[in-house]
Amino acid sequence: MIEIDKQAWETMVAHAEAQFPNECCGAMIGLIDDGAKRVTCAVPLENAYAGARGARYELRPEDLLEADRQARAAGLDLIGIFHSHPDCDAYFSKTDLENSCPWYSFVVLSVKGGKFDHAASFLPNADQTAAEKEELIWPKS
Repeated sequence: MIEIDKQAWETMVAHAEAQFPNECCGAMIGLIDDGAKRVTCAVPLENAYAGARGARYELRPEDLLEADRQARAAGLDLIGIFHSHPDCDAYFSKTDLENSCPWYSFVVLSVKGGKFDHAASFLPNADQTAAEKEELIWPKS
């Protein structure tokens, strides 16, 4: 289960909508307690993919390492990665799976017509051959 606090959620949605029609990406920071994850901070990162960014994102390793360093300095955990799917549903694509890490949660935000539509969270397995849906709780306005 992953729960996202209001401020972090608003940051994620704002980043996804601002980057539309391209995919956005970022890091989710917070606390992990007995398997329950609570995201207290979202860190928007640059989509560094060299090709068409409307259908793919790429994180620079140094950006993710910096987010992890900042999380640890604050006594928090890097819980996972978020990214958007412009004008399509929130699913975990083959490309997402192949570029995933089994120790992170992956939240996908569907942005249709420039506005947030829905979201889902996924947990890839160690072999990166499948990803189960994870219960996702976010503030509803």
